[in-house]
Amino acid sequence: MERVFFGLGALSALLSVGAGAFGAHALRERLAPDMLAVFETGARYQMYHALGLLAVAWAVARWPGSAAGAAGWLFVAGTVLFSGSLYMLVLTGQRWLGAITPLGGLAFIAGWAALAWAALRG
Repeated sequence: MERVFFGLGALSALLSVGAGAFGAHALRERLAPDMLAVFETGARYQMYHALGLLAVAWAVARWPGSAAGAAGWLFVAGTVLFSGSLYMLVLTGQRWLGAITPLGGLAFIAGWAALAWAALRG
């Protein structure tokens, strides 16, 4: 399982860097500053949680059978829901997508709680 989370973390980091570059170069002249900031928030949180997935990969190997695996899947879900909804909101202009973003935030929070639980109970 550690290879899965490490691979997902590396892939998510790659996509985050790509999204950041896309925002900085392709979207800067096309978006209002507030929408560019929304896009950049998505990329930033994606990178934070890509690094979190690398930590999960280590934790899964160190504490097998712990809550670390759940943390990894929560980080993946959070990235799709939080960053994905922000990217889509900016690119499509569909404001209702903003209602999905907090679900991703909750998944991130639950993921960090699960990782802390794994460390404390490992």
